[in-house]
Amino acid sequence: MKAKAEIRLKFPSEKALKTVSDALLPEICKPVRGRANVALETDGLCLILKVESEDTVALRSALNAFLRWINSMTNVVDVLEHCS
Repeated sequence: MKAKAEIRLKFPSEKALKTVSDALLPEICKPVRGRANVALETDGLCLILKVESEDTVALRSALNAFLRWINSMTNVVDVLEHCS
């Protein structure tokens, strides 16, 4: 692997962190064939997204996809928390 990125995202609660990380598991466990490997870890209230790829184009593509999914999920969690 030639390109790597590690992104740490802090969540407001364990519930929000678990919801997002659980929702991403299918993408991590059975990824579409591609040029990037993605791993998720948690550390306290942080979600750690690790991406390794053959080149920067694949790295950018994987990061964009996962960050957009995470953003969408956090928006949904926020709406649901405000409705309850």
